[in-house]
Amino acid sequence: MKNKKGIIIAVIIIIILIIAIIAGYFFLNREISNPEQVLNDYIAKINEEKYDEMYEMIDETSKQNITQEDFVTRNKNIYQGIDMSHMQIEIKNEETTGGESNITYQTTMNTSGGEVSFENTITLTKNSEKQYKIAWRSNLIFPELNDTDKVRVTTDEATRGIITDRNGAELATNGKASSVGIVPGKLGENPEESITKIAELLNMTTDAVSNKLQASWVEEDSFVPIKTVSLDETELKENLLQILGIKITTIDARTYPLGEAASHLTGYVQAITKEELEKNPGYSSSSIIGKTGLEKQYETRLKGKDGTEIYIIDEAGNKKSTIVKQEKVDGEDIKLTIDSNLQNNLYNELKNDEGLFVVINPETGEVLALVSTPSYDVNKMTLGISNAEWEELSNDERSPMMTRYLQSYCPGSTFKPITGAIGLSTNTLTAEDTFAYSGLSWQKDSSWGTYNITTLTAYSGPKNLRNALIHSDNIYFAQAALQIGASTLTSGLNKIKFNESIDFALNLSKSQYANEDTIESETLLADTGYGQGELLVNPIHMASIYSAFYNHGNMVKPYLEYTENRTVQYLVENAFTEDAANEIKNDLIQVVENPEGTAKDMKIQGITIAGKTGTAELKTSKDETADTIGWFNCFTVDTETPYLMIGMVEEANHNGGSHYLIPMLRRVLMP
Repeated sequence: MKNKKGIIIAVIIIIILIIAIIAGYFFLNREISNPEQVLNDYIAKINEEKYDEMYEMIDETSKQNITQEDFVTRNKNIYQGIDMSHMQIEIKNEETTGGESNITYQTTMNTSGGEVSFENTITLTKNSEKQYKIAWRSNLIFPELNDTDKVRVTTDEATRGIITDRNGAELATNGKASSVGIVPGKLGENPEESITKIAELLNMTTDAVSNKLQASWVEEDSFVPIKTVSLDETELKENLLQILGIKITTIDARTYPLGEAASHLTGYVQAITKEELEKNPGYSSSSIIGKTGLEKQYETRLKGKDGTEIYIIDEAGNKKSTIVKQEKVDGEDIKLTIDSNLQNNLYNELKNDEGLFVVINPETGEVLALVSTPSYDVNKMTLGISNAEWEELSNDERSPMMTRYLQSYCPGSTFKPITGAIGLSTNTLTAEDTFAYSGLSWQKDSSWGTYNITTLTAYSGPKNLRNALIHSDNIYFAQAALQIGASTLTSGLNKIKFNESIDFALNLSKSQYANEDTIESETLLADTGYGQGELLVNPIHMASIYSAFYNHGNMVKPYLEYTENRTVQYLVENAFTEDAANEIKNDLIQVVENPEGTAKDMKIQGITIAGKTGTAELKTSKDETADTIGWFNCFTVDTETPYLMIGMVEEANHNGGSHYLIPMLRRVLMP
């Protein structure tokens, strides 16, 4: 039995050996590579910038004609010099005879001068190891390129379009700046000491300065740019020029005349990154690109197209042929509806606080000001900010980089007019309806447990819509919301674009009435009625909603780009009935005009103003308030140039909230 098993095992071993021998024979005699695959691999390595590996793919004859160093340098300089990307090939024909294969293929690639396309032929030969290798010459880069020729690129740089306000005042423009650099050979006997002083003055690390000086291209007499600073930093430049080796030149730079007052709005440009370059054909490695704000939003229109010619010259320096040529097209200038004086004034009012202002013309929808505070130095961002400065900005608890008017916030009592308008429009509430309650605390019944709605001020007179708005009565609007009903209230909010993206030049956070699709409980519905609960409203969206009280029920569509004689467009027509809108408008006028109104401090002789104060609690839990934010929304009535203003300030329990904002807006509106 054992002998039988041994025989079986021996037979199996013999079979395995035979299979291995046969497989080995076929492996040794098969073609290790095929020409088409080798070509595709070679193109892939060009795209990946693996020039050393490309050299290993060429045949021995080619290697005798060019060293690896020269091969890498030639390919790298040409492909990087023209900003080549996304090279693709389509094989047209392949002829293989014996150990040689000739492949005709079509090449397309992106370059700084645009797309380049040409047909070429490559020869591959099989070596002793039966691998196909490339017979390389310079004409594989471009068909007309000989080994002694060179590729040159000339650029006629397009002028980036400027951004202006409605009156032509520049908000983003092409100005000048100072380039601070070092000439290494002139640093004197103690270069380390000089570098330390330079780094301190420029708020940089010594390593950052030293790394720039150690670049491969740097010679003793080179001008090595270290940092770009504003032209008006006179004292800094005077101190720098006391140090041996410093040289300062004037260069072109993108500048922002309003500075911090409009930083979030304009945004800024910076040098394009490698990742951005791969995603944006038509740019070069030296391009700038919009990073934030309107510079980013309008990038394709502002940029224009550089005039670029990529061409071949012969050994004598004569132009031999043009590979691609693109004519220069300057960028488009963009005119905004913004009033830079209003923008600047409002920024200066709020610059030391965390808050925002949105101002529109409620009749036309023109956005006149967008202010977010605190702000940051946009000119420093575009000229070049140090890592330390960036870290400081990023870690600032006051979030100066956040554009607050793009976010959504709990609206507090500024939402009460919206509750009223929906109720009036749907006939679930009338201006004469009154609710019975006394004191400053109320709950519907014992099913609410310990939960109560509270209001701040007791007042005489009926608990009707007008008095509730004048005194900002939470209890009235809680009861009104219960009477209106969750379905009707949410339908009304859906109609005015809650839970929808608003069509605007910048990306606005959506407004919401609940974290879920519906308002699920009575207490949440009651809280929503007076502007709390899970409500979040974007300030620009809020401006559009309030415009309906000015426009007989129609919500104007806010817009930022100035257009002559533009026809008024509405975001929502008949958002509220005309009667409802007019009732709310007249009640909001009384919020300012009535001696007991919460916004009586806003009254300005000779100007009729409708307004609403608001305080929103920011809760860490249902029963615990972390902080409050203050709101004041208002619009002028029967004025030649109407203004609708939305103001918000954080930490309202420390600064007075609405009543902190009112004097600011008074000063801006005062004749």
